[in-house]
Amino acid sequence: MNAPAIPRVARAGQSPGTPRRWSVFGASRLVVWQAGCVIDLAGQVVVVTGAGRGLGEAYARLLAARGAHVAVHDGGVDRDGSGSDAGPAQAVAGAIADAGGRASVHVQNLATRHGCEELIAEVLTEHGRIDALVHNAGIVRYHGISEATADEYNATMAINADAAWWLCSAVWPLMRTQRYDRIVLTTSDFGLRAIDGADVAAYSVSKGAQFGLMNALAGEGRSYGILVNAICPVAATRIFRRTVQPQELTPASVAPGVAMLVSRECPFTGKVLRAAGGEWKIYQVTAVRQGDLGSDASPEDVLAWATRPPA
Repeated sequence: MNAPAIPRVARAGQSPGTPRRWSVFGASRLVVWQAGCVIDLAGQVVVVTGAGRGLGEAYARLLAARGAHVAVHDGGVDRDGSGSDAGPAQAVAGAIADAGGRASVHVQNLATRHGCEELIAEVLTEHGRIDALVHNAGIVRYHGISEATADEYNATMAINADAAWWLCSAVWPLMRTQRYDRIVLTTSDFGLRAIDGADVAAYSVSKGAQFGLMNALAGEGRSYGILVNAICPVAATRIFRRTVQPQELTPASVAPGVAMLVSRECPFTGKVLRAAGGEWKIYQVTAVRQGDLGSDASPEDVLAWATRPPA
């Protein structure tokens, strides 16, 4: 049975197909949305970790609304990674079902390799396939490097970085066989650039690790039709301590980007998509300055080149 057509919702005063001007890597381009080009995820099985609240819940609800069967994973842990509760995952899956969507509940502990592999195996047993993996689950401890304990570092890395590795490792052979799949990892401004006074050292390292994993898998997966990207969300959630206007930085405002990244229409791999209350950016590593100083350059030559005002 085919899923019903999903209309594109136009903004006030804008009809579908209206050209929008946006910036990609600093270059202004005119992009026209083609009428009839709708992202439809019918028939796809998408695993979303940390889907019981916040960003993960928003992702799961939108993906289900677009036709995907969503494997709703959430261990029900506190924001520091402690505790467990199946309630959040059950509530989201129930809400999806009430809205006419399809979802299953999964509550594995992703702090261990076994838990990650068990999640992938369970979804495969129940549904026979996995078309996309969204690793959203994460924890944060608000300490700088001088205050963070070894236990805090290990716990943060286990969920944010190690779980990303073990989940991808478990699903990778299937994805190579299917020769089509999508992986969406989660990075952060804290893992991509220096932010004065952030005091989230372990979290920053863990999110930087996911950026590295994204690059590695994008290179490995390209020839198999596997696209691997990362979302860099800025949203008001229970682990987000900034004072913001709730209507500006909502999890729901990030979810459309994730839906695009898991879709067949996704146009790229190895990129970071940053979403912040309706503002979108695409990141990739690029040189900010380059020059040929010769193989015999002195330290002073390098200093002079590095500090020379741009032409």
